Order: sequence, then structure tokens, then C-alpha cells
Amino acid sequence: MAKHWHWKPLCTLLYFLLLPLMAPAQASRPKVFVMEIKDAIDPRTNRYTELALEEATRIGADHVLLELDTYGGAVNDADEIRTRLLEYPKPIYVFINKNAASAGALISIACDSIYMAPGANIGAATVVTADGQAAPGKYQSYMRSIMRSTAEANGRDPRLAESMVDASVDSTLSAGQVITFTTSEAIRNGYCEGQASSINDVLKQLNLQNAEVVRYQLSTTNKVISFFLNPFISGILLLIILGGLWFELQTPGIGFPLVAAVVAGILYLTPYYLNGLAENWEILLFILGLVLIGLEVLVIPGFGVAGISGIVLVFLSLVLIMVNNQNFDFTFVPSQELMKSLISVVVGMVGAVVVIALTWNRLVGSKAMQRLVLNNTFTSKEGYRSANAAEHLIGRTGVAHTRMAPTGRVMIDDMLYDAQAREGFIEKGDIVQVIDQSTFSLRVKKVS
Repeated sequence: MAKHWHWKPLCTLLYFLLLPLMAPAQASRPKVFVMEIKDAIDPRTNRYTELALEEATRIGADHVLLELDTYGGAVNDADEIRTRLLEYPKPIYVFINKNAASAGALISIACDSIYMAPGANIGAATVVTADGQAAPGKYQSYMRSIMRSTAEANGRDPRLAESMVDASVDSTLSAGQVITFTTSEAIRNGYCEGQASSINDVLKQLNLQNAEVVRYQLSTTNKVISFFLNPFISGILLLIILGGLWFELQTPGIGFPLVAAVVAGILYLTPYYLNGLAENWEILLFILGLVLIGLEVLVIPGFGVAGISGIVLVFLSLVLIMVNNQNFDFTFVPSQELMKSLISVVVGMVGAVVVIALTWNRLVGSKAMQRLVLNNTFTSKEGYRSANAAEHLIGRTGVAHTRMAPTGRVMIDDMLYDAQAREGFIEKGDIVQVIDQSTFSLRVKKVS
């Protein structure tokens, strides 16, 4: 009997074997990058959004979702944030979780879509000064302009955006008051795409419920920067900066207090600079102050204009760095913030003096300090003499063997002694007279 092949089962088997090859590759899940602003709009918030969007770009996010809850803040920082959002190439959505007032309203309008929680609000974008009063007209005009242009860029009614700043623009809706929309009012007037109760609800309305969600977390480096912005840590660094400078002036030539002050200054300035609080000119003021103090200690005789100017510049720069002023414009700086900065610097200065006075002797005697102390022995055969028990030299005259600025050496009866000028600097070769002695050196004055 002839054998008959059954082709149908064979074809079915081949179909299932080849099906994975014939089917199109499964589409990858879209990636949603979530960041949040739940504080005042200031330089720190500004930098946060910059770092967050850089991270979103790095991981290849397809969508960005901003969770927002703020009463506003600095207009200049809000303007930079809204520009960054408008220029970002991927879609950006905002979920207003209760409040988007003032600068928060500007940031919201800069996003492609707005979603609001039940009971949320958006608007009230009038620019106010630190005491809560309406800012001068030039600030209102600028805010109206950027609100209007931002709304136009995203297809929203620019007059309504402008009315959030100035009640006179649209009196029919605002009834003489600046506009603040509730969630339902915002939806009705085209300033909200929908009501949502959570981030997940927003994703569902965007058909992104199955997307991969990545929540932004600050890196270790930025957490360290935030640590140094802590007022308590900043206060300790101020104490070291001011105390080191003060002690360097009191004991010229030691160097260790100055090194400690410089290191503390770097740790103090860097976080404020990276967060936009420390402007370039404020840092230059601080450096100029240090240079003037250095010139006073090492070059210029006496203690006068250079030293006092240096101290004033250092003090002023430390105060200004802690407040968000715009080139000495304190219109939007709360008086309590300025007072807090002044108190921090003054307390740091006084605390530095107290701490040094209480701990310096113990510090000098510590093992760690001994590693920094010169232990070489200078013998009498080499022409050196100790200043100890040198009462017999008081009243004697000699010659400055080195330049004294204000410390150096003097030659008395062909013997070298460590000495310190009582007033000003003494040049090499000047005639000097011993007026007193300390444990380590003679005190001398220049003889006219």
C-alpha cells in the first residue's frame, strides 16, 4: 500500500516555529521621567530643574512629568526654569498638587499639558516685594510679558495669563482682582487638560499607565552640596573662615589658621555658587578682601586702610552670598533673611574668637599640631640665642638682621635673636631698641 504524507500537521508545526520570526519586534515601553518642585522657587530650585532635565536626557526619557506645589518665589529663577521647559525637546506635563501660585503659575503654563488635583489653584502671579507689597511697575510689566508669551507658545489664551498678573487686563473674569483659577475653572478656560488625583492618574489619562516610571533622585555629590548648605554647617564654616583670618592677623607668619580659613572658604562658597546664590562678583569681593588682608600682613607696614578694607569686604561678601540679591537690589529679599545672614556672620566671627581663645593652647600641644611645628635646634655655635631669660637685653639697641613684617631677627652684640616689631614693619639694617620680651621672642621698636 502506498504511504501518504500528511502535510497539514507539518505545515502547522512550521507555522508556529516561524511565527516569532515573522512577528514584528515587541515595542519597548515608553519611559516617563518624574521630578518635583515642592518648595519656593529660588536658585536651588532652578539648579534642581537643570540637573533633572539633564538626567532625563541622559536616560533617554520619552516624557517628563513635573509634580508641582509652590506658592512662588524669585521671578528671575522662574523665568530661567520656564525657558528651560519651553526649549526641552520632549513633552513635559505638570501635575499641580494643590498650589501653582505666582512663579509656579508661570512654570505650569510653560509645560505642554496641565493636570490639577481636586482643590488645586493656579494664578495670582502679581510680583510682590519682600514685605508682600506689589512691586514697582517695571517688574509687573516684565511678568505680564513673559506670562503672555509663554501662554502663546503653548496655545493658551494670553490675556488670561496676563490677567493673573494685572486685574485691569480682563475685568469680566477677574472682577477687579487678579485671576486665580480653581481646577474646574482652569479646565473651562483652557488652562488645564484634566483633573487628576495622583501621578498614576495623570499617566492613565495620558495612556502611559504601562510606561516605565523613573523618579529623579539627587546624586551623592549634590546631596553633599545640600549638606554644606545646611545653616548649621554653614555657620561652622563661617566660624573657621573668620576665626582663621582673625588669628592670622594676631599671630602673623604661622600660616595654619590662614590655610584652615581658605579651605573652609572653598567649602562654604562652592555649594552657594553651584546653587546660584553666590554670584561671581560676590566671590571676587571675598577674594579681594583676602588679598588686601594678605597685603596688610605681609607687605604694607602697620595696620590701616588695606587691612580694614579687607575685613569689610570679606564680611560684606559672606553676608551677600547667603541672600538672593540682584546686584545689591534687595527688593525681593525678605528683611528676616538679610538679618539672618548678618547674625550668622557676626555670630561666626564672635564664636571664632571665643573658640580659639578657649582651645588654642590645647591645639598647639596636640600630636597633630606637633607634626606641623618646626623642631630643628639652633645652637649658640651658629649665632642663635633664645629670648628666654633676656631681661638684661631690655633697653639695649641692635640692628634688624632681617626685614620684620612684623616678625624677624635682630643682631645684638653679634648674637641673633628672634624678635617682633611692636608697631608697623621694620626694614633690614634699621636700628632697633628692645622694649620687652615674650616666651619666644623680643619685642622691639625702631629707633629714629
